[in-house]
Amino acid sequence: MAKDDDDNRKPSEDDESPSVETSVDEDAPEDFDEAQAEGAGESEDAGASRSLVKPGSDGADDDAHAAAGLGAARYVHAAFFVGAILTAYLASKLIVLAWGAIAEFPAAVRAVPQLVAYAEEQREGIALGAGAVIGTLVVIQSYRKESVRGWADDVASELARVTWPTRETVVNGTLVVVLASAIATVYVTILDRFWSFLTTLVYGA
Repeated sequence: MAKDDDDNRKPSEDDESPSVETSVDEDAPEDFDEAQAEGAGESEDAGASRSLVKPGSDGADDDAHAAAGLGAARYVHAAFFVGAILTAYLASKLIVLAWGAIAEFPAAVRAVPQLVAYAEEQREGIALGAGAVIGTLVVIQSYRKESVRGWADDVASELARVTWPTRETVVNGTLVVVLASAIATVYVTILDRFWSFLTTLVYGA
């Protein structure tokens, strides 16, 4: 009877072991699926953070490039504006000189009596208006040329990269130059006086 009980007990233990193995095998895929889900969630969070950071960095870069471009464009516009003023001034002076030279010829006066119909001040005013028109047209035509515009943009971009000294640096540098010049002047003056004294003492002049 004891042997039969042992035989009956063994199959029961054997029957329970596959159930344990089966339960382990069934739990493993669930754990693996949960790990995959957590990894996917982390990757999605990282991608979302990268997607949030990237547009901001691109926006900052775009703002920096826009600011640099605005600074370069400012130099270009200022240069063309100054060029227009200088061209207008030179053109007005040339017109006044040419008007005065032509008005001295009797044949030109007979052909165009209006040459002597205006006083000197009126001539300068008319010449200044004509010079302004000429300067504006010259600058507009120059601005439209790709070669001139490209050269101006290149120069302006290089100027925008220059690190200009601060006010304190300029003041300190100016003081150093002035002080060094004063010391050199005093030294040369004293040396000249001393040398003059020696020559007078030696030669008795």
